[in-house]
Amino acid sequence: MAKKFKLTVGGIDYVIMSDSDEAYVHKMGDELNRALDSLSHAHPYLSTTMVAVLTALEYLDESYRLKDEAENLRIQMKNYVEDAACARLETEEARREIDRLNRENRILRDGAGHR
Repeated sequence: MAKKFKLTVGGIDYVIMSDSDEAYVHKMGDELNRALDSLSHAHPYLSTTMVAVLTALEYLDESYRLKDEAENLRIQMKNYVEDAACARLETEEARREIDRLNRENRILRDGAGHR
């Protein structure tokens, strides 16, 4: 069930509804405030709205990059799993061939010993 939290971001109070715990919501608010303050201090001529939009764009860029990275890792993992499955099949096939050759070798040795 969603809980309400008061969060101050950029000097403005917001009521946030979230299923997350309060510490997590405040941690996000603190990080956002640090990012806003950092950009605002680095570029004091920017309006509050411009600082907010640029900060949002930075977070979106990071989010998209991380999503792409996660997708690439999923694809790599899928390929590794497929490669491992193929290797297991090849190993099992090689074991069966070794067993077959060992049986054939025993038969040939046993037959040569009876001559």
